[in-house]
Amino acid sequence: MEKQEKNEILSRAVRAGKRTYFFDVKATKNDEKYLTITESKRKFNADNGTFFYEKHKLFLYKEDFTKFQNALGAVLNFIETGVIPDDALFDTENNRSNSDLSFEDLEA
Repeated sequence: MEKQEKNEILSRAVRAGKRTYFFDVKATKNDEKYLTITESKRKFNADNGTFFYEKHKLFLYKEDFTKFQNALGAVLNFIETGVIPDDALFDTENNRSNSDLSFEDLEA
C-alpha cells in the first residue's frame, strides 16, 4: 500500500474513461475534516514525447457539505428528469441567484 500523506484519512478513486477522480478526506492540524476532489487526466507532451498528468483540485469544507450536496443533487436530478427545482438556482446565504454570479466573483 502506498504511503498516505499525514493528514489523509480516506481516499477513493473513480476511473471514468481518460480521467480519474479522487475523493480524499483529509484533516487540518485541528482535526477538522475536509474533502478534496481531484480530477486527473493523462496527457501527452508532444515536445518531449512524454506523458504527464493534468490535475484540477477542489477543496470542500465541512460547513459547505450540505449546500454542495443539495446543489449537486439538484443538478443531477435535472439531468435525469429535466425538472428544474425551484430552490436549486438560489443562493440563500448571499441572497442572490446563481445566474448573477460570474467566474470573476470567484477570483481572489
